[in-house]
Amino acid sequence: MNHAMPFHDTLGLRLFASCFLFALAMPHSVSSAQIVSGVPSTFGGAPPLPPGAILVPPAQSVPRVVPSGPVTQNAFAQNSGSGALTDQTGGTFTEPPFELERLVEAGGIPTSLDQLRLLQRQQQRVAAAAEACTVSVQIGPAQGCGVIITSTGYVLTAAHVAMRPGKSAMLTLNDGRTVTAKTLGMNRSVDAGLMKIDPGQNARDATGREIGWPHASLGTSENLKSGMWCIATGHPGGYEADRGMVTRVGRILAVYPDRLVTDCALIGGDSGGPLFDLSGKLIAVHSRIGNDVADNLHVPVDHYNEHWDKMQGGNAWGFLPGFRPVLGIRGNSEGGIANVVRVGPGSPADQGGIREGDQVVTFGEVDITDFESLKSAVSDTMPGERVKIWLRRDGQPVKVIVEIGRGD
Repeated sequence: MNHAMPFHDTLGLRLFASCFLFALAMPHSVSSAQIVSGVPSTFGGAPPLPPGAILVPPAQSVPRVVPSGPVTQNAFAQNSGSGALTDQTGGTFTEPPFELERLVEAGGIPTSLDQLRLLQRQQQRVAAAAEACTVSVQIGPAQGCGVIITSTGYVLTAAHVAMRPGKSAMLTLNDGRTVTAKTLGMNRSVDAGLMKIDPGQNARDATGREIGWPHASLGTSENLKSGMWCIATGHPGGYEADRGMVTRVGRILAVYPDRLVTDCALIGGDSGGPLFDLSGKLIAVHSRIGNDVADNLHVPVDHYNEHWDKMQGGNAWGFLPGFRPVLGIRGNSEGGIANVVRVGPGSPADQGGIREGDQVVTFGEVDITDFESLKSAVSDTMPGERVKIWLRRDGQPVKVIVEIGRGD
């Protein structure tokens, strides 16, 4: 469905023309930016950092957009042993020219043709830097994206892409090479997930040490505002060698504590990919589409910072509003087993073939010992996930496949 694009700025036609030029000049696909004014922008203070962590500071109102000299990268994983690798890969930070200071700090549209050209070149530079650390993620039949954020191979993604801790994942890099990874923890209440590339899969230097992975430079989501420019990358639908990484240029429409809203269009398979600011710093991770095609939701990067220790430790908790996983049965643990006492009519369990009087033996890869362990296993799934369940019915083993439903 096509939607009219509102232009509330007097220079709206110039922005439309600039987006057309971006589409011609960018090496990847680019969506046109939509101008939206008067959108509330609220976000709380910065969350505490883990011990020894330092985030890349946001742009300040100084003569230069960012401080000169070295920039600290990938701060909330600095204590994860990155010194064991040879880091020859750098980050995605790309210092913008002084003439773009206003657009970096507050957004808006170019006021001259020269500034428009600078903006176009800066977006191209950020997209080129982001290509090496943007990965395609495959877990079973499910496909999504991720972004490498440390030389040691930590990868941020969406919780619904990672699914649950301990899952094996296949990551495809920008050159088509595939590596294996393991899912760690996730905060499902905001859709934040974490993975780590398995060791021993990268090239080694002359001394025999493994070379570090290319990684994104971490920013912060603390001082973001509606109207600021942003750059989304990903592999929608999965990695394609002929197409490469897909880039979309847009603007932040609204900032909330649990999500960013942008006009960088997301489609199936983009979930878990990175969202950068105009200086190439990672500010969010793609989550999902809201109620409209222009309502694209992203996880603010500070949520990964705030819960880094728990996620690194493999803890998973919460669920998105309206995305609580539902099986649709009631039961008890009499006899030390998971007894199905009632099956909700039309529920996922009912449609999958579970019957009253069944005893649940396994749920997916989890051995079920009582009804509480079954409830815990269900809470570790995602709505829409298809789960193999082994039952005992009248003393005989029965296998069913149930698609997990969702509730409020």
